[in-house]
Amino acid sequence: MEQHKVAAPQPNPSRKRWNLYEMIGLLLVIASLALLLFSPHTLSRLFDTMIKEVKPVVVDIFLTSEVGIAIIVSVIVGRILERLGFTDGLIRIFVPIMKWFKINPSVIIPSVYNILGDINAAGKIAGPILVKANATKAEQKIAVATMIQSPQSFATFVLGLIALSAFGINAFPLVILSIFAPLIVVPFILSKTIYRDTRRVELEALPHFTPKTRFLDTIFSSAKEGAELLFLIIIPAVAAVFFFIGMFKFIGIWGPIETSLSSALSFLSIEPSTGIVSILAAPTLAVAQLAELASNLDPRLIVGSFVLANSGLPLSVIFGQVPVTWAQSSGLNEREVLEAAIIGTVLRVITACILGYFLTPFLVG
Repeated sequence: MEQHKVAAPQPNPSRKRWNLYEMIGLLLVIASLALLLFSPHTLSRLFDTMIKEVKPVVVDIFLTSEVGIAIIVSVIVGRILERLGFTDGLIRIFVPIMKWFKINPSVIIPSVYNILGDINAAGKIAGPILVKANATKAEQKIAVATMIQSPQSFATFVLGLIALSAFGINAFPLVILSIFAPLIVVPFILSKTIYRDTRRVELEALPHFTPKTRFLDTIFSSAKEGAELLFLIIIPAVAAVFFFIGMFKFIGIWGPIETSLSSALSFLSIEPSTGIVSILAAPTLAVAQLAELASNLDPRLIVGSFVLANSGLPLSVIFGQVPVTWAQSSGLNEREVLEAAIIGTVLRVITACILGYFLTPFLVG
C-alpha cells in the first residue's frame, strides 16, 4: 500500500525578523516581571482601581437598581407602540413636509427606530428601507446625521423625562424642539448645504412599516431584546469605558482630561459630569445620574445634558457600531457613514448649547 508523505512546512525567512507587536509584547513581559520583583503591589493596585471604577456603575446602577429594569421596560413599550402603528403614523405626518423640502421621507425612518428601539436596530432595519425607497447616497447620509439627533434608546428618553421632572423643568416644549424638530430641521439644513442630491418621493412609493407579529410575540420578543440591549450592549460598553477611566486614573492622566472636558462642556451649557458619561460611556447612565444631582444646579446645564444624552452618543457608537451596521445594510461605505455621523454629532452639540442658553428661561417655572 502506497504511503502518502506529508510535506514538511517550508521555513519562513521573514519569521526571524522582529515585528512591532513582538517587541511590544517582550517589553510588556519584562515590565511585568520587573513590577513583580521590585513593586509587587503595583499590579494589584491597578486592578483594584479599575474594578472600583467599574463596579459601582455596572452593579449598583445597572444590575441592582431601577435603571436596568427601566431599559428593558422601555424597549417593551417602544416595540408595542411600533406594533400599534406609531411608525406609520409618523410617516403620514412627515411625508407632506419632506415632499415640500424635496427630500425622500424615508430619511426620518432611522430616527424613528432609534427612538423606539435602539441605534443598532435603526441601522439594520432602516438601511434596507432607504435602499428600497431609492434614496440617494446624499439622502442616506442625511438619514444617518438625522438619526444621531434622536435618543439611541427609548430608556434614555424616559429616564430623561424623570430627570427633567425632578428639576421642575417643563418637558413638553423641550421634547418638541430637541427630539421632533430636528427630524425636519436637520434634513432641510443638510439638503441645502452639504448633501444636495435629494429628490421628492410620493407616499405610494413607500411600504408599510408596522410589523405583523402577534401581540404576545411582540411583548416577549421585546423583553428579550431589552435584556440583550442591557446585558450585551450597554453593560459591556460601560464596563470597557470605565475600565480605561480607572487605568487613566491610576496612571494620573485622567484628572487633566476630565478637567478639560468639564470646562468645555460647561461653556457649552452642558452639565460636566453627566456630559462626560454621555460622550464616553452611556447616555442612559447619564440621564439616570442627572436626577440625582443637587437641586440647586443651574437648570440650563440640565437642559443641555438632556439634549446631549438624547442623541446617538457615546463615541463608541459613533465611531464603531454605526459605521459597521450601516455599511452592511445601506448603500454607503464605512467612511461615508462615519462622516455623516460626525456631522450629526456636531449639530447635536450645537443644539444642546442653543437650547440650554436660550430656551431654559422659558422652561423653568
